[in-house]
Amino acid sequence: MEEFCTCPLNTHDIPGTPHSVHILLEGYSKDSGGDQFLADGSVTLVRGPLTVLVDTAGPWSRKDLLDALERHKVNPEDVTHVVCTHGHSDHAGNLNLFPKAEILVSYDLWRDGFYVAHDFRGGVPYLLPGGEGLKVVPTPGHTGSDITLLVPGTSMGTVAVVGDLFEKEKDEDSWRQLSENPDTQEKNRAVILKEADVIVPGHGPPFRVMKGEL
Repeated sequence: MEEFCTCPLNTHDIPGTPHSVHILLEGYSKDSGGDQFLADGSVTLVRGPLTVLVDTAGPWSRKDLLDALERHKVNPEDVTHVVCTHGHSDHAGNLNLFPKAEILVSYDLWRDGFYVAHDFRGGVPYLLPGGEGLKVVPTPGHTGSDITLLVPGTSMGTVAVVGDLFEKEKDEDSWRQLSENPDTQEKNRAVILKEADVIVPGHGPPFRVMKGEL
């Protein structure tokens, strides 16, 4: 039986061919007391044959996002695809910056002025056209229609950009209370742990996944 352990990645930049991965903004979630907390989602840039942005943070982070893109010498109009792992405001708050991109928010795919049907609810993966293996897979649980981008071909293997499927590394104390369907989410977490060598969570730094045999 396969077992997993994790450790911090300690970098925001993963080189590779055909794809490199860069965490532009590291997500966070902090208790502010009472019924309030501060949070924003991670934003990840995937470079290769396509220029893909995974999640766009909240509208309050608009300037931070634009500054991070500029540091990587990427203009908003250079982004070919935007993949939002789910529709919460801290993950999809700056979509209007990328009107030329193909946009996928949860299970809604928009391309060239039209919504395009795809059977995410039936579990069918979506291969980004021209993406050399970039694959979006449905991973519901946190909401009813979460998705994950799998990025092969990096120097560290396959990177999974997962949104809030994982809140952060070692999130066992928090993810269930934020989940719409914990049983489904737990199953999808196990699937991604098997597939991924690195996970970019929704509200914390990236981490490595080490696999072994019991």
